[in-house]
Amino acid sequence: MLSSKLHILQRSGGRGLAALGRSAFSTEAKQFPASKQRFIPASGTYPQGFFAGGSHCGVKKNGQPDLAVLLSDRPTTASAVFTTNQFCAAPVQYDRSVLNQAREAREQRVRAVVVNSGCANAVTGKQGLVDAQAMGAAGSQLVQKFDAQRGAQSPPGEALVMSTGVIGQTLPIDKIRSGVEAIELDSTHEAWMRAAIAHMTTDTFPKLLSREVDIGGHAVRLAGITKGAGMIHPNMATLLGTVCTDAPIAQAQLDAALSFAVARSFNAISIDGDMSTNDTIAVVANGAAGSWTIGEGSPEFLAFQTALTDFMAELASLVVRDGEGATKFLTIEVTGANSFTDAKQVASTIATSSLVKTAFYGQDANWGRILCAVGYAGVPLDTKRVNLAIHPGDGSAPLVLVRSGEPQLPVDEARASEILKQEDMRVRVELGLGSEEARMYTCDLSHDYVSINADYRS
Repeated sequence: MLSSKLHILQRSGGRGLAALGRSAFSTEAKQFPASKQRFIPASGTYPQGFFAGGSHCGVKKNGQPDLAVLLSDRPTTASAVFTTNQFCAAPVQYDRSVLNQAREAREQRVRAVVVNSGCANAVTGKQGLVDAQAMGAAGSQLVQKFDAQRGAQSPPGEALVMSTGVIGQTLPIDKIRSGVEAIELDSTHEAWMRAAIAHMTTDTFPKLLSREVDIGGHAVRLAGITKGAGMIHPNMATLLGTVCTDAPIAQAQLDAALSFAVARSFNAISIDGDMSTNDTIAVVANGAAGSWTIGEGSPEFLAFQTALTDFMAELASLVVRDGEGATKFLTIEVTGANSFTDAKQVASTIATSSLVKTAFYGQDANWGRILCAVGYAGVPLDTKRVNLAIHPGDGSAPLVLVRSGEPQLPVDEARASEILKQEDMRVRVELGLGSEEARMYTCDLSHDYVSINADYRS
């Protein structure tokens, strides 16, 4: 029998590759809260050439899954955005270095992403960076063994690393190295679910999304995993997440598409106004969809950029739906602005207002708080042109609160009560100044948020 210490990989049902070792844990949706199960996919369409896996390696003391690996069978073009928190974690520093070196060399170096949950490896000094490098090296060794098993002659590959969990504690790096060596990899939906579950900390459900899109007559697949429920606030990136795609795209085009998409997705969500030390969103593209290329400024590029933006916006919305203690999912839509920046500034100001968020939790139609946030957003207004309405998630008639700057009194309190009882709502603010618009996605602020974060380390 082959030694599991060598992490020899075997064919698994003809669909993927699995290690000899086993990491048994359930991926069934029924183990998660009933109210969240509708967001957990029962199947998926995953990009060609990618393999996934998740396991428990010992970072978490409660025995829950805490290690995930995503691996491409060929070199990838990789791009990422990171937190702007000045106490950026060691994994962020390491990943920046890997990506910058790949860009300077104009090489496709990234082959894998290794993620641990339960320990953030943040504010850990020199040892933190040593551990991040060791984690990356473990991922690179896994790639080498993967290639050796298949008889592939690919150049040495590197791994990006991500960590999430408690700040100020060093990684149990030996456990992570052993876990990476023994992890099972496959291309099945269950394997992707294992990876998604292993990302979770205070999350109440795994966040996994996949789809196939048409790009210039070519089928392109995307799959994304993200995690986050607290410390979510936009500024370059807002949590951990990886999107894998088989699109054939060059570095400059991928960088541009990611920058555009992040501004309208992961940089357009807010839960509590706190920005993590570890925030990272990465996209890795292995080109397995074909020999064609997405060219600069081409119709294919615009189609890919739109598809990536829509995909990432949907993926990001799962984070808001799992906001710590959240009971409402709110879309803040601002239209009629002079610029996208102005529209987003107004939307962000509303989305981060504690008074607005608590009003929605209390199902209180205190629309004055919304208008107040619009007024102090720092964007020039003609208040006589402003319209405000709340649209219910069930598609029924909205509640118009302000028209051309004038309050629509008396407020229909009965209708307001009907709308505010719903889980999904859209706040629409029309500025009446231009043609630009933006959206932010947020949630309410509840008593449970305080309880969860007061007891986080215990």
